[in-house]
Amino acid sequence: MLKNKKILLGVTGGIAAYKAAYIVRELKRLGADVRVIMTHSATQFITPLTLSTLSQHEVIVSLWPKSTHESTDLGVKHVDLGLWADLTLILPASANTIAKLATGIADNALTSTALSIRCPLLIAPAMDLDMYRHPATQNNIGVLQDRGCIIIEPETGELASGLSGPGRLPELQPILEKIESALAGTQKDLSGVQVLVTAGPTYEKIDPVRFIGNRSSGKMGYAIAKAAVQRGADVTLISGPSSLETPQGVQRIDVESAAEMFGAVQREYERHQFIIMAAAVADFRPASSEKQKIKKTNDRDVPEIKLEQTDDILKFIGDHKDERTVIGFALETENELAHAREKLEKKKLDYIVINNPTREGSGFGSDTNEIQILDKNGKVKEYPLMSKFEAAHKILDCING
Repeated sequence: MLKNKKILLGVTGGIAAYKAAYIVRELKRLGADVRVIMTHSATQFITPLTLSTLSQHEVIVSLWPKSTHESTDLGVKHVDLGLWADLTLILPASANTIAKLATGIADNALTSTALSIRCPLLIAPAMDLDMYRHPATQNNIGVLQDRGCIIIEPETGELASGLSGPGRLPELQPILEKIESALAGTQKDLSGVQVLVTAGPTYEKIDPVRFIGNRSSGKMGYAIAKAAVQRGADVTLISGPSSLETPQGVQRIDVESAAEMFGAVQREYERHQFIIMAAAVADFRPASSEKQKIKKTNDRDVPEIKLEQTDDILKFIGDHKDERTVIGFALETENELAHAREKLEKKKLDYIVINNPTREGSGFGSDTNEIQILDKNGKVKEYPLMSKFEAAHKILDCING
């Protein structure tokens, strides 16, 4: 997996920076070509000479020449490296650098390069307990995950400060496994393939200010769209209301209601070879919606809302699939496999992804998911809890059988 792969390693200021030497040495041993960028703070913990010797390449600390009167070959190296890399790993990632990445600050060689990469980005946070747990750091990590960055979760143990808790950089093997998993998705095995993805909730209007909806964030569908683009696909994303950023290279169509999503799917499905229906479409909507806000009355009467079923988008796709591959989702809280098998057969799907929102780490809005994938032949694959971006690649693997 790592032979001849081009790995860009960013090293930031933290006591765990010395472990970057072991990572570089092991990546080289496994056949990878490694280039290193360091922040100025990182050089307080490990020297550029050490990492240059191990990587057998120049280590970049600054984009600027030592003197404006000297010649330089730096130029636009941050852009060149961003285009060169098959994968970028920032290890250790300090709270400061994570904050800069989340907000797009490009004030050094590493953060400037991070804005130029077109490859998967892995970030390994390592810092003291309270810094890691601080709401600002957790929020910044969440922002990066929403963009598709893969977070290598820190281990729990004794820290340099003497405190004990999460913040330790993981050992070598788990990091290598994350790298290999991410590199599996860099293969352009979907080049030229047209993929349609639906994501997010739908909102069904009661009146101008109220609606019937659900708690879907759209994170799973957006992760699938991003992963598919990275694998070379031409991706159209039909999204219900969501605050998530559109993945780079994805054509996004915004809708609000189930009817609007149905209309968009009808217009788009014919030109796509693979359809992944990850949206949490409402099953019911008000039979009629009020043009004005419904007011409370003094006699405490509660208005009744009559519901009707929404259009079954998944069934429509199954009935019109022809040679297309269709992947649906089953969000179940009990008897998951039985309900999913019934849905797969009834909707004429090729695969169905099963997840239970009541399981820890798999709820609405979470950055992780624990899934099972059932195919039309009855074969089931079970996967452990992983990031939604990693789960997205497992789902896309179905396209190639």
